[in-house]
Amino acid sequence: MNSFLGRPRPTAAVLLVLAVATTATACGSGSGGSGTKAADSGTYTVWDPYPQFTKGSAWTDLLDKCGTAAGVKVKRTAFDTSDLANKTLLAAQQGNSPDVLVVDNPVVSTLAEAGVLTTTEENKLDTSKVDPNLLAAGQSGGKTYGTPIGANTLALYYNKKVLEGAGVDIASVKDWPTLTAALAKVKKAGKKGITFSAIGTEEGSFQFLPWFWGAGAQLTRLDSAQGQSALSLWKDWLKAGYAPNSVLNNTQTTSWQEFATGDYAFAENGTWQLANARKAGFAYGVLPIPGASGGNAPAPTGGEFVTLPAQKDTARYTTSQKLAGCLTSTQNLYATDTTLSYVAPTTEVQDKQVAAEAELKPWVAAVRTAKGRTSDDLGTKYPKISEQLWKAVQSALSGSKSPKDALTEAQSAAK
Repeated sequence: MNSFLGRPRPTAAVLLVLAVATTATACGSGSGGSGTKAADSGTYTVWDPYPQFTKGSAWTDLLDKCGTAAGVKVKRTAFDTSDLANKTLLAAQQGNSPDVLVVDNPVVSTLAEAGVLTTTEENKLDTSKVDPNLLAAGQSGGKTYGTPIGANTLALYYNKKVLEGAGVDIASVKDWPTLTAALAKVKKAGKKGITFSAIGTEEGSFQFLPWFWGAGAQLTRLDSAQGQSALSLWKDWLKAGYAPNSVLNNTQTTSWQEFATGDYAFAENGTWQLANARKAGFAYGVLPIPGASGGNAPAPTGGEFVTLPAQKDTARYTTSQKLAGCLTSTQNLYATDTTLSYVAPTTEVQDKQVAAEAELKPWVAAVRTAKGRTSDDLGTKYPKISEQLWKAVQSALSGSKSPKDALTEAQSAAK
């Protein structure tokens, strides 16, 4: 039956999973709200994690526009990212879910496994144009539970002046050995090498994953030789003075602040720093994170999915699908993703973004090889694996354990 009846009710344990699963790139806080009941009420609720966009913003204007096109009024409520996930589970327990939910992509599988969301097979959302690697973040158990509204990911910002002063040609940086050689030249020239976030939270795992995946490692086997080589790379950088010890406590924000001093050659960070990069006061470029032996390493995807929570009144799905389809249409994605500083989830709109703004080209390249943290059908297993991964990174970089011992312990605990 295509309704919330018969679906498992989310438990309190799921709330704990969400505390780890949510990423740290959203900001702000929002007010509460509630779902609606009857399909003929004329009002449909939308919950999103964009409290920074208030009435009159491009985002809220789009919501109103989509409501008008569907012949209904949209009641929108914005929450902080982590608060949104918890509020959604509580609403589902009460049978009072919003009609449309825009939610951080690692949370989709958790909500899906809790029975909160409908599948695209049920709700008829069209995902045919979405890049498969981005859509995978919203898949669980062979089913798809929404469509991405956009994506962000990680790459390497670089300071052109620092590299030129050290005699480094950015075109020569193609893999780990050439990146490490560039860092050595930068240090010899009296500047600082690379900064990133290795903090003991999801941000630390998020930033380590491109190197972990770029070595060919898999999250189901943390202690593989490939995983050890990735952690050894970071540890060797700290030992050689190519990266500062502050990375152990750096968030992505404080890591960016270090790069913004103008003393560092490289910084691992995301599309959300583009506005700050333009204000930095020095010439910069962006390079997709290289894999161990070349090519672009898969970086984790950030960004949200538009989903349709399960409703007791299944007649509501038709209008909800119209609203979600409007929000993610080719016509609207370009403006929306520009507003959110996201790369679009479809090739057609990505190409349009690059044509309008050439500096987005490396970001589009990074997104096209990016990977969802819950992909490979990890689902709710990911938060536990991630926690052990960031603990291993902390242990190895602080010197309390070797990379091998840290990851062996992590793999044992993740089981």
